[in-house]
Amino acid sequence: MTQQRRSSLPEAPDGQDSGLKRILGLPALVFFGLAYMVPLTVFTTYGVVTETTGGHVPMAYVITLAAMFFTAYSYGKMVEHYPTAGSAYTYTRRAFGGRVGFMVGWALLLDYIFLPMINYLVIGIYMKEVFPAIDQGVWVVAAIIAVTALNILGIKLVAKMNLIIIGFQFVFLATFIAISLKVIAGGEAPSLLAPFHSEGLQWTTIVGGAAILCLSFLGFDAVSTLCEETREPKRDIPRAIMLCTLIGGGLFILASWVGHLVFPDYHNFGSADSAAVDVMRRAGGGFLVAFFTAAYVAGCFASAMAAQASVSRILFAMGRDQVLPKVFGKLSQRYGTPLGSTLIVGAISLMALVISLELAATMISFGALVAFSFVNLSVIKHYLVDEHLMQPKNLLRYGVMPSVGFLLTIWLWSSLSLNTFQVGLTWVAVGFAYLLYLTRLFKVEVPDLELKEN
Repeated sequence: MTQQRRSSLPEAPDGQDSGLKRILGLPALVFFGLAYMVPLTVFTTYGVVTETTGGHVPMAYVITLAAMFFTAYSYGKMVEHYPTAGSAYTYTRRAFGGRVGFMVGWALLLDYIFLPMINYLVIGIYMKEVFPAIDQGVWVVAAIIAVTALNILGIKLVAKMNLIIIGFQFVFLATFIAISLKVIAGGEAPSLLAPFHSEGLQWTTIVGGAAILCLSFLGFDAVSTLCEETREPKRDIPRAIMLCTLIGGGLFILASWVGHLVFPDYHNFGSADSAAVDVMRRAGGGFLVAFFTAAYVAGCFASAMAAQASVSRILFAMGRDQVLPKVFGKLSQRYGTPLGSTLIVGAISLMALVISLELAATMISFGALVAFSFVNLSVIKHYLVDEHLMQPKNLLRYGVMPSVGFLLTIWLWSSLSLNTFQVGLTWVAVGFAYLLYLTRLFKVEVPDLELKEN
């Protein structure tokens, strides 16, 4: 299950009351970020990455976490200067100008569009496992229709249930780890280090898997949306971003490590897409399979609701501001929801009927890694070039650290599959052509592409 980005909160002008109470401290921010990342997202691409890495998913997560650590650091530094609910687009636009910002925002749109799609896809995959007589496509279409209808109606029930669903997933994850460790202890002792390093390990495949796993970390920066409700935003928001990244990464490494020890013979997966079911069955039989499926599908549905609502409002804002055709800016007269963009996103999501889980996951990682790379570069540009903070300690904080983050994200980005680059770079080329059209070959100002709900 993947993570969606939430609405941004506008920064109140100096001296004005935004109407929001600053009541949140560091613990509340960390819990919010961890809930946003969703613990069971580790199982979205578990089988795909297990096969890609030859059974070394935990090692792939270690590499991804290293890259995300430096990127989280860069997000924190940008939040310190812009303590608002920013995004990679906002930081890039302020650091490099509208043209580069627009292209980063366009790459992020690919990320946004695939976010609801991957939820529909995994709902179909796992419901097919439970009800093999019903075609996977039936579940995909049913989920798209239900979520699209609920978003048009403006029903907020699923959003209110999110906390319960997230709590349910944490309970499941703790149960899975406890049962699995008991099974491991009672059987033939496996090599505890094999998921990290074993004979035949190939670093090229590990990095390829690590690039896919970037989608697990989508949303670690979501705590920035709470800037105006945090008592000390410049201090606590960067800390919370870093802690969410480290704690979330630790949970992903632990869960994937336990999963491999329970089911080390990954060549015997029934299907790479639904490999988590094989792991659950080996660990806890039918009970754990049912528990996992209920928690996972419920989480996917809630995530799809929020993801489609988020991207629909982004597209609505762009249509309203005439960055996109007016149909995207059409509101439902009865419900006051973005009718045009919601229906379009639902239609695009039908691609889940034909796209593979691996391609959907890598496309999300493609957009995310582009954004992460430019956030790292934005720190260098803003602090060293624009602010001229060239003292030795500042060169480390604003030069070396984000440079390492940039190099790691580029390394992961370059390790994605050829199909991913074909689709992703085609999307970027379309975006550049569209930018030329909007700016009349750069003769007018670049549109302000706001990637936030309004």
